[in-house]
Amino acid sequence: MTDTATIPPSETWSRIARRIRVPLGFLFAAFYLWRARPNWASLTVGAMVTGLGIVIRTLASGHVKKDRELTMTGPYAYVRNPLYLGSIIIGVGFAIAARDLWIGVVLILFFFVVYVPVIRGEENYLRSRFPAYTDYTRRVPSLLPRTLWFAGVTHGFSRELYFRHREYNAPLGAAAMLAVLIAKILWVPG
Repeated sequence: MTDTATIPPSETWSRIARRIRVPLGFLFAAFYLWRARPNWASLTVGAMVTGLGIVIRTLASGHVKKDRELTMTGPYAYVRNPLYLGSIIIGVGFAIAARDLWIGVVLILFFFVVYVPVIRGEENYLRSRFPAYTDYTRRVPSLLPRTLWFAGVTHGFSRELYFRHREYNAPLGAAAMLAVLIAKILWVPG
């Protein structure tokens, strides 16, 4: 058993954040649906941005071999956390679609309070598990790629990994949320 007094507070919060991010996500979804005031223009732009995030997550999930090897191919050649980058872009897309400032504020807060500690915790784990990770962090940025052109990101993509990681849930969830936003435009007075 680990003595919690020996675990740094940032590592403790990282573990807590990892556990609560999904339940908080569901609470945020309810807040989002309550506050969202989409129109056709915001929905169209938001869906396009969301689509970009889904593509990034799809490509990343088809390359990552969790806990088996340090992935440095596909999107991981350009950014260390492409799954989180994709999620951030999806969040931005839905914030655009919603047309509500408070949704954007809560998303930013959620990112800094929950996702930054989770990312740090995962990076500490990778550093301890894979000796090459430290060098990798010197060459590849964490979340913001140095270029917007990701050459060769599809090379080595594995559909098997994509399905093993159940990444199809991201486009399915996005489609369901977009359908709810369409229904809100059609049936809820604005």
